[in-house]
Amino acid sequence: MTDTSNTIKHIASPLARQTLQDGALTRPVASVRPIRLLPWLQVVKIGGRLMDRGAEAILPLVDELRALLPEHRLLILTGAGLRARHVFSVGLDLGLPVGSLAPLAASEAGQNGHILASLLAPEGVSYVEHPTIASQLAIHLQAARAVVGSAFPPYHHHEFPESRIPMHRADTGAFLLADALGAAGLTIVEDVDGVYSCDPNGPDAAQAQLLAEASAAELAAQPGTLPFDRAMLDVMANARHIERVQVVNGLKPGRLTAALRGEHVGTLIRTGAHAG
Repeated sequence: MTDTSNTIKHIASPLARQTLQDGALTRPVASVRPIRLLPWLQVVKIGGRLMDRGAEAILPLVDELRALLPEHRLLILTGAGLRARHVFSVGLDLGLPVGSLAPLAASEAGQNGHILASLLAPEGVSYVEHPTIASQLAIHLQAARAVVGSAFPPYHHHEFPESRIPMHRADTGAFLLADALGAAGLTIVEDVDGVYSCDPNGPDAAQAQLLAEASAAELAAQPGTLPFDRAMLDVMANARHIERVQVVNGLKPGRLTAALRGEHVGTLIRTGAHAG
């Protein structure tokens, strides 16, 4: 009988037999700039408050999106609006944990996405869930010029102890997706002209000034409300691809079109990413 000895194959790797929790070991590998998966993609996030306004706001925006299809390939992501706030109120009253509130709000963002996709269906646009965006977005965008999805990140039952309301909502989810995909840009479409120095609908509305441009760090230090969730400013600090995000008013026809063409028509927010 032939004596056969078993040998172990060793694969050369700087991470072999090392803990992945040691930053000093992973930094030389992780510091390499990741490739852009979809560098031709424009990500557009549609705010839930804009969707709440109904046909008067939605139909002109759909017409603008339809006209943009020959010019861009789009990932259109939708946020949650007033219905999510009602869900939060009921859930908090019942004592539900924050991890249970997140998927409830995300369901409304998905409903808004289904509405937009249905209106764009004649152009071959469809709504897809997060797993499809993660693994099959490229093939869908070869079949159609746009895809619609929910902007809510799929954290769901993960508990973030800093807040009783889910911190990572639609704006954060849209930015994480755009940056992970290496998209050409992210445009946030809301029902305001951009970011103001203070709440334009608050008690100091008379002093509110539209900010043409600001960094994520500057906005993080600014007190008061913002037209997007503050958690997005935190993830912007670690951006690898998206260098700036523009917030524009979707109630004013043509603003989205101009933003996607590189024009400055809202508030530009600089992230922590650098070209090169």
